[in-house]
Amino acid sequence: MRLAVIGGGGFRVPLVYGALLRDTGEPRIDEVALYDVSADRLEAIRHVLDGLAAGHDHPPKVHVTTDLDTALHGADFVFSAIRVGGLAGRAADERIALDLGVLGQETTGPGGISFGLRTVPVAVRLAERVAAAAPRAWVINFTNPAGMITEAMRRVLGDRVVGICDSPVGLVRRAAAALGLDPARVSPQYAGLNHLGWLTGLSCDGVDVLPRLLDDVDALRRVEEARLFGLDWVRTLDALPNEYLYYYYFTREAIAAMTDAGRTRGEALRDQQERFYAAVRGRPGRALDEWRRTRHERDAGYMAEARERAAAGERDPADLEAGGYEGVALALMAALARGEPATMILNVANGTAVPGLPADAVVEVPCAVDGSGIRPLATRPLPGHFLGLLQQVKAVEQTTIEAALTGSARLAVQAFALHPLVDSVGTARALLDAYRARIPELAAVLPHAG
Repeated sequence: MRLAVIGGGGFRVPLVYGALLRDTGEPRIDEVALYDVSADRLEAIRHVLDGLAAGHDHPPKVHVTTDLDTALHGADFVFSAIRVGGLAGRAADERIALDLGVLGQETTGPGGISFGLRTVPVAVRLAERVAAAAPRAWVINFTNPAGMITEAMRRVLGDRVVGICDSPVGLVRRAAAALGLDPARVSPQYAGLNHLGWLTGLSCDGVDVLPRLLDDVDALRRVEEARLFGLDWVRTLDALPNEYLYYYYFTREAIAAMTDAGRTRGEALRDQQERFYAAVRGRPGRALDEWRRTRHERDAGYMAEARERAAAGERDPADLEAGGYEGVALALMAALARGEPATMILNVANGTAVPGLPADAVVEVPCAVDGSGIRPLATRPLPGHFLGLLQQVKAVEQTTIEAALTGSARLAVQAFALHPLVDSVGTARALLDAYRARIPELAAVLPHAG
């Protein structure tokens, strides 16, 4: 089978290739096409993949190209991980928001809206090329904001596109491990949007063990999210929140921590990756070692300012080694291609899975996956304060999509203003003006005031 990776020069592509190297099932991916707009980044990542493949008897063949249709031709799966505007755009997303006194984060709040505005048109054009060049392919979307982008691509691809994220599976894994349970034996009750969901139940042998976890102080302290939010708060919620809800529940603290850090996560990653790609150009034979070193540094810095502010401690090395989105992607491809039944938390059209949200809205819920496709599973009705937040943020996502596809600055202002993390219409207008001035890709989508 053939996998096309769109954004193939991205830093995390070796994680996906490493997962493919470990896959022993049949049929399996035996050919990978990497597409990127940057030939230099493609070459650097190709050197890393060559290092990973060394010693393997039959590694997937790798092709690199800057021609999209060449990458898509004959693809069984398309993995989308693009970053419109690059890390310079992410740095601007976060810095502009912070300078205006609101949350500066890649996917949550105004930064996510800015990212979505410039990414939606590109993602829809990609979906159109997939439909023309590889109409039978499944598209696995990891492009952020993942739920919003998946929903936009569904306009072209329908059920053939699915969004993935590693945050929910990590939360479930940590909750099960804290109770000494095999994560493969538990069934989660999880519902929400991408980067905005809650684990409200965890069944093992037909028994919900989440109440036991919430009552056990020692076990609960072993869950990173419980330390991040505080044991009292997760008990008050009677649920374990996705880590990104920290930005909603502790907004002032998050803004203060980001401001005190001196530079944003995007600024740090921009500088870090510039060093990585430059190092590989200078010493291609050391590409794999350089990538591993940079990856360790990157993982250690994930949400570091929030963990420090909350005194949540360091990330568990064992949890880091357990892997992330690449494992979700591999499991999803295996279930679809080999008919291996699996239950996974994915970003799909709601249908009736989450009562209170539109049927066509993309939600993040457990799904049954096999050779016949993907089916969202029904979830428990959510408390009003959970559902109300989901409804508000989903309305923002859908308004952002419309703004991006119509070029409407008026709708873009509405999206910013309606977001619960933006404190006034005046701030919304200032955000749009500043983003348009700093990010050319966004200015191209919204060229005129109004």
